[in-house]
Amino acid sequence: MPELQGRFPIRVELKSLTEEDFVKILTVPENALIKQYKALAAAENIELTFDDSAIREIASIAARVNEQITNIGARRLHTIMTTLLEDILFNAPDNISDRNIVIDAEMVRKNLNNIVDNSDLSRYIL
Repeated sequence: MPELQGRFPIRVELKSLTEEDFVKILTVPENALIKQYKALAAAENIELTFDDSAIREIASIAARVNEQITNIGARRLHTIMTTLLEDILFNAPDNISDRNIVIDAEMVRKNLNNIVDNSDLSRYIL
């Protein structure tokens, strides 16, 4: 009944997203972030390929940062993907000679670990 809606104190507790949840969010939906960034790069004639290990590493970092700092759920993936790909996307029109870029776990670690390990930076960047 609409008259009673909002009048009863209802409390709901949600569990934090796991690494496996983040992997599903990155890959399963029709408009998943991985697909969006591939399409964005394709607009600049760049083919992005995400290795399975890279997707797992991104999910792992998102789960770890959510535990350590502020848990913002799946929104964390957007900030991580932006930080990971900002150099590629910024330099895409002019300075990228190789138009096929494979993103693997090593590249993810190289671009994000110094930020993730520094909790002060993570708080503001991720």
